[in-house]
Amino acid sequence: MMDSTPDLSKKQVAANPGDHLANERTFLAWLRTSIALMGFGFVVVKFSLFIKQLSLALNEKVVLPGKGFSSAIGIALVAMGALLALLAYVRYRRTERQLLSQSYRPGFLLSFLLTSGIVFISGLLLWYLLPNL
Repeated sequence: MMDSTPDLSKKQVAANPGDHLANERTFLAWLRTSIALMGFGFVVVKFSLFIKQLSLALNEKVVLPGKGFSSAIGIALVAMGALLALLAYVRYRRTERQLLSQSYRPGFLLSFLLTSGIVFISGLLLWYLLPNL
């Protein structure tokens, strides 16, 4: 005699639409973070130029470091923002595949890389700015 009850272990259950929307919102949040990093990098690169223009406008003599690291630090921030956007897309697609196959596992690599990069560049900024106090 055949059993007429469906086998739930073989049934492919579709992922909740809310999970897909949450994945998309997370991706967009990562993109906003990458844009903020790139914007901050731009500001860091242009900071010494701003100080020079401000000193000219106020008719004051401001001593600027000869070859500062603000350009290198700003470019590193812009590059980190661009890399973050790429890694966010890779994470988004991986999470989407996991949601569709019902095998989602959280990943911490992107968060770790971003945190490490920001701490490193913050250290560089502190090293650059502290001697000027």
